[in-house]
Amino acid sequence: MAEWKIYTPEGVQDILQNECFFKKNLEDRIRKVFRASGYYEVETPIVEFYDVFSTEENIIPQETMFKFFDQQGRILVLRPDITIPIARVAATKLKDAAYPLRISYIGNAFKYNELGGGKQKEFTQAGVEIIGVNTPEADAGVIATAIDALKATGLENFQIDIGQVEFFKGLMEETGLSEEETEKMRVLIDRKDFLGIEELVEEHNIRDDLKELILDLPKLFGSTDVIDRVEKYPINERSIKALNNLRSIINILDDYGLSKYVSVDLGMVQSLNYYSGTIFRGFTYGVGFPILSGGRYDRLVEKFGKSSPATGFSMGINMVMMALDRQKIEFEKPRIDTLVYCMEEGRKTAFQICETLRKQGLVVEMDINGGDFDTARNYAALKDIGGILKVLDDENIEVHNLEKGEVSKVTISELLKA
Repeated sequence: MAEWKIYTPEGVQDILQNECFFKKNLEDRIRKVFRASGYYEVETPIVEFYDVFSTEENIIPQETMFKFFDQQGRILVLRPDITIPIARVAATKLKDAAYPLRISYIGNAFKYNELGGGKQKEFTQAGVEIIGVNTPEADAGVIATAIDALKATGLENFQIDIGQVEFFKGLMEETGLSEEETEKMRVLIDRKDFLGIEELVEEHNIRDDLKELILDLPKLFGSTDVIDRVEKYPINERSIKALNNLRSIINILDDYGLSKYVSVDLGMVQSLNYYSGTIFRGFTYGVGFPILSGGRYDRLVEKFGKSSPATGFSMGINMVMMALDRQKIEFEKPRIDTLVYCMEEGRKTAFQICETLRKQGLVVEMDINGGDFDTARNYAALKDIGGILKVLDDENIEVHNLEKGEVSKVTISELLKA
């Protein structure tokens, strides 16, 4: 087994200095957006009981989870998702809190065969949940936060597609299709398999106008004109109510000033067993998968003992990083502002200088190479450090500007005043 000790397992990776600096900065920017919008961050365990994610609806297939056993023989998993543990927390530890809850999170999840981001099995999610209210304002607020978070990452060209699963369920209710056939139809529409949809429709006695609408579903995306077009069909009250809800959310986002980022997609029908109303996905160019997804899931929290509506979204940090890289969007790299060099007689003064400059927000490295000044200068050039402060004695310092090739002398008091 020793032959594997210098490798990482497939689907996980080491994140090295520059990329790690970038990733943490990205997470900090997103965290600030969440906090500024009134969300409180929580952390849930990476290890959960398998029962937390095991449901009759098979929301997360068990074969995609990392499973193992504790000492009592109970099945544990590395969390494949963070929304579901938050639903558990809301229904138990926060069941008596003031509602609605506004919860945010940033953390790692684990899943086999994770397609997004190069089949990564470990990935970082950031998201928010609003628990305890079912209003268009809550749905629009979550989508607005998602847009603000994407803007904070540096992405400029992205789009949020919004759909409504209740609209699709209303149509299927009218067709009389069985649950199994409805799920088959959902998969075909999600894949935009026009031929498969037509074959399934033709197998049943569905009235012509409804048949026409179902065949058009994969093409029903764009502006709110799509809603206007569909409302001309004689559809049932369930579907009409869903369209009205969707229109309300779009109007609220327009008042937010975010309509340019938003598009309607009535053919978006993923995860009917999980979502119960509005659903949405975020896309940007350079990445072949959604960089975020979310929606309303009013029946999830009650699985843990408390009936409560909920809505939220989850963003893939790794996917966003991939998009920024492929779109050639520059990001800040870690850099040392100053290297402080001294001999033994100036060491105490050098330490005081380091402490003072760090308090001023500068990144200062103390030379620890133990060599002469030429060694320190070569090291600074190799690390792309901006300059060197050479402490001569308790009062005098040489300032070496490596970028300009200039050397000047200052006193310690002059340096610290500057």
